[in-house]
Amino acid sequence: MLKQLYIRNFTLIDTLNMQFKSGFSVITGETGAGKSIILGAIGLLLGQRADSKMIRHGAAKCVIEAHFDLSRYGMEPFFEKNDIEYDAYDCIIRRELTATGKSRAFINDSPAPLSMLKELGEMLVDVHSQHQNLLINKQDFQLNVVDIIADNSALLDRYQETYALYTQKRRLLDELREEIEGNRRNADFLQFQYDELVSAGLISGEQEELEQKADTMSHSEEIKSALYDADRQLSADGTGVVSNLHSAVNAINSIIRVMPAAETLAQRMESCHIELKDISLEISSMLDDIDFDPAELDAINSRLDKIYDLEKKYRCNTVDELTELRNSLEKKLNEIENSDGTLNELEREIAEIKAECERQAATISTTRRASAAQIEREMLTRLSTLGMPNVQFRVAIDNEPLGKNGTDKASFLFCANRSGQLQPVAQVASGGEIARVMLSLKAMISGAVKLPTIIFDEIDTGVSGKIAEQMAQIMQQMGRSDRQVISITHLPQIAALGTTHYKVYKEDTTDGTISHMQMLTPDERIREIAQMLSGSDVSEAAINNAKQLLKI
Repeated sequence: MLKQLYIRNFTLIDTLNMQFKSGFSVITGETGAGKSIILGAIGLLLGQRADSKMIRHGAAKCVIEAHFDLSRYGMEPFFEKNDIEYDAYDCIIRRELTATGKSRAFINDSPAPLSMLKELGEMLVDVHSQHQNLLINKQDFQLNVVDIIADNSALLDRYQETYALYTQKRRLLDELREEIEGNRRNADFLQFQYDELVSAGLISGEQEELEQKADTMSHSEEIKSALYDADRQLSADGTGVVSNLHSAVNAINSIIRVMPAAETLAQRMESCHIELKDISLEISSMLDDIDFDPAELDAINSRLDKIYDLEKKYRCNTVDELTELRNSLEKKLNEIENSDGTLNELEREIAEIKAECERQAATISTTRRASAAQIEREMLTRLSTLGMPNVQFRVAIDNEPLGKNGTDKASFLFCANRSGQLQPVAQVASGGEIARVMLSLKAMISGAVKLPTIIFDEIDTGVSGKIAEQMAQIMQQMGRSDRQVISITHLPQIAALGTTHYKVYKEDTTDGTISHMQMLTPDERIREIAQMLSGSDVSEAAINNAKQLLKI
């Protein structure tokens, strides 16, 4: 539940630091006093988008911070999932806005994206404003109410996993059909391309080898001349390096007997002689191998031209890329040939998943129809206590095609009179009747969902007197069982039943208009309710009437 709310520099609020209590609390104040501003601040904490215009005029920064007690609501998995420090007794949510348009959010001092803030906010606070009455006409909301009462969350999670797989496979089937159809239209062309690449007999590394060979043959004379010169310098009789080095070795060997140190030199020279002799033999062999053959060069160039043409034609840079393309074409042709079998297999798989979806949806439908009867009974009881003794309320569960929520749609049908015809709530109910229906739904849902804090923003619109008192009693009942209910109201009958009473008011100062909020003492509360009854001039009769409402 909400323990503390701190607001600084938010629209008309300079500084506000307010403690909140469990149970049923009320917030009162004149129209325009700032009640909506406080709701707006809470909305920012729940992940709503921010605007720099929300910052108080002249301030550079706005801060909104709330402290929550989560000890009774089992929310630790959320913090573990998002790697955020968990404090069951003091969860701190903070939102900061700057005049430059920057917005930052924190959960227990850890930076958090708005999506995470919104996810946590939905688990902490439910704000029911007047425009939310429009939800009564939305089928998703109506079906969600049925599922909450039916406790279908686990069944729905499993179903939606299966349905997601079903839609994924359906999408894959459509893509595969489109691909196969396109390939079939191009089958002859694909076959021609494949045959052309196969007939080319491409070999990895062939292009580089041929290019090197062609380059060598094109420079055969130059190569041969260089090799001949090198061979002559190395092995010419009497003047060649090899012959001269051999003589030098013999000369050194002749003095080893009298100069032992020369032995090492002789060994090194002998190694050089052997190496040079080997090089000379290799050069001689190369000379024999270098033979310019114009026909062979033409054949090599012809092969290279073929490879270059294929690379240009198919926009490839290497033989390996052409090979990859050939393999890809082969795969496509095989897919075309085997497409019927592939499609049949995927269609069979989809049919099995669909059957499982339908089985799960049927189970959910059964629970929904059972909970629909429960909702009808409970709503009739609640609405009867709210001054609608002849009301008719029915939850219609109708079939629809398989979808993300199963095969059902829900409609809330309503008639305020016993003999009237049932029609959708939003079409026939007045504003006051819709308010009572929504309050009854919220009260019923609150018993099934562990939501720490519920805020009603003028849920009492269109009602007064005894009905308002009955609505207050329902909210009072909701405020029990580890739950916090806060009602923003203009009705003294509701304000009088709150366990804690807060007043919002505004003050004109030299710095502009400032909104304040305070927790009322018993005496202040009497005067506030008296003022709500009689206006600004509080009479003794109004005071007595206020005490009567407060049961003092």
